[in-house]
Amino acid sequence: MNMHDYQAPPGLLKDRVILITGASGAIGAAAARAYAAAGASVILVGRTQGKLEKVYDEIVAAGHPTPAIAPLNLETAPPEDYQRLAGMIRQEFGRLDGLLHAAAWLGVLAPLEHYDIGVWSRVMQVNLNAPMLMTRACLGLLKESPDASVLFSSCEVGRQGTAYWGAFGAGFAAVENLAQQLSEELEANTAVRVNCVDPGPIRSRLRALAFPGEDPNQLPPAETVIPAYLYLMGPDSREVNGQRIGAGKG
Repeated sequence: MNMHDYQAPPGLLKDRVILITGASGAIGAAAARAYAAAGASVILVGRTQGKLEKVYDEIVAAGHPTPAIAPLNLETAPPEDYQRLAGMIRQEFGRLDGLLHAAAWLGVLAPLEHYDIGVWSRVMQVNLNAPMLMTRACLGLLKESPDASVLFSSCEVGRQGTAYWGAFGAGFAAVENLAQQLSEELEANTAVRVNCVDPGPIRSRLRALAFPGEDPNQLPPAETVIPAYLYLMGPDSREVNGQRIGAGKG
């Protein structure tokens, strides 16, 4: 389904609480601003306090619901930190209606024969293990919501093995499987839906690292794919579950 032209109705996410990882990155920040503009209270999760504060200030300056900042290093945080974050959300907000996994780390592009094992472990921790730990910690809250959405990130190299993409490609292949497992486990007895969303090529730091010779000005900004993220987080997608969605035009 092409949701590039989806028009979010006013107040689409009014009174909802949505957690976003990688909230200072291209997709995470654009989604945070859009979700807040649609009425949500967003919880900004990322490694760098200063970058999260910039997104926070943009949301407050626009007059949207005041967000929360939750610094967390997904590469090093133990499971207990995720549980503590879920406890903070329950204490401060009393609910959680959405979870967007926008954080990702490229690692290196190298043949498997020479791929650094330490880098492999770090990429898998950020891109695969952290989303699992965050989702598991927040499931209790999400199950209590009358309409909850979990969005995992997806990418082309996670669907089709491509030379030199190493842990990044393998990790996102596993993320899609994880999301499919979770969607089936939650489908029957909860109001939680789980989907994967692929933004496609956009202007971002990760894209620039992967394709250093590419002119970023030839790529669309993250805001152009946000309609799909709004659709999948809001009530209009209540019947969409276990799907992989392409957010880009076409």
